[in-house]
Amino acid sequence: MIKRTLYFGNPAYLSKTNDQLVLRLPEVDKNDTLSVSFKKEAQATIPIEDIGIVMIDHQQITITQNLINALVENNVALITCNDTHHPIGLMLPLDVNSLQSERFQAQIEASLPLKKQLWQQTITTKIYNQAMVLKQKNIAIENMLHWSNSVKSGDPDNYEGRAAAYYWKSLSAALSLADGEFRRDRFGEAPNNLLNYGYAILRAIVARGLVGSGLLPTLGIHHRNKYNAYCLADDIMEPYRPFVDIIVCDIIAKGEDINELTTSIKQQLLAIASVDLTIDGGRSPLMVGLQRTTSSLAKCFEGTQRKIIYPELTFQT
Repeated sequence: MIKRTLYFGNPAYLSKTNDQLVLRLPEVDKNDTLSVSFKKEAQATIPIEDIGIVMIDHQQITITQNLINALVENNVALITCNDTHHPIGLMLPLDVNSLQSERFQAQIEASLPLKKQLWQQTITTKIYNQAMVLKQKNIAIENMLHWSNSVKSGDPDNYEGRAAAYYWKSLSAALSLADGEFRRDRFGEAPNNLLNYGYAILRAIVARGLVGSGLLPTLGIHHRNKYNAYCLADDIMEPYRPFVDIIVCDIIAKGEDINELTTSIKQQLLAIASVDLTIDGGRSPLMVGLQRTTSSLAKCFEGTQRKIIYPELTFQT
């Protein structure tokens, strides 16, 4: 079943009743001229078991501890945003997989050669998916395909970096961004703000999938910044980033103002969880496919599988 992504961007009261998330509006709740029955009818309820992501994006939202507990127990990624509407916090469960202790140990004991092989697979797929984004923009991709096929264990030749340089330069020129001088920079000019927002949502989905598969999001196969609590999530999300890039390209193509994260833009980026993709020979929503990826990674750590199952972006005319 596809889990729902819920976005709350206005003042609200969020609570739990009978395994349901209950949404109440302050302007209705505090209006003494309205009847109790009307106020009850004005409430919205959503089964907690149907929820995958909850994003809190307003400073006047009140959420009960009882609801927080229920969301975490259901492996819901609870994301909080700051006053500039950018995701800054993520809450995940500590114990959601019955084999967690065993898988933690396998992950901790993973050999360096294994990690390098897993990183090779990750970068190979990432570059290929980036190539498919460029192909949709009628940009030459022979070099990208060559780099994708040439990645060695651990990517010692830094084909990821070469591909990224060509990818962003070519993509920005095709989209007429900053006269082709757009640079992918977390703190750079638009559309970096859109990419940051989309990647933050994707990162939360990946972290949720890792925890659901009994893995530690902190211990990466390549990323190892001691200040980063989600190194493994940052590793595994790499081949999925181009799916966010496509959404951003579509937003730009429609002529929307990309200097501000409008409600329309947020809605389109939040839809990343349900994007249809090709994975392991079949089609599935991204959030479901991501669970296939994290489950296969756990099996790689355990030694029962040799390849991570990643999606491959297909060229669409």
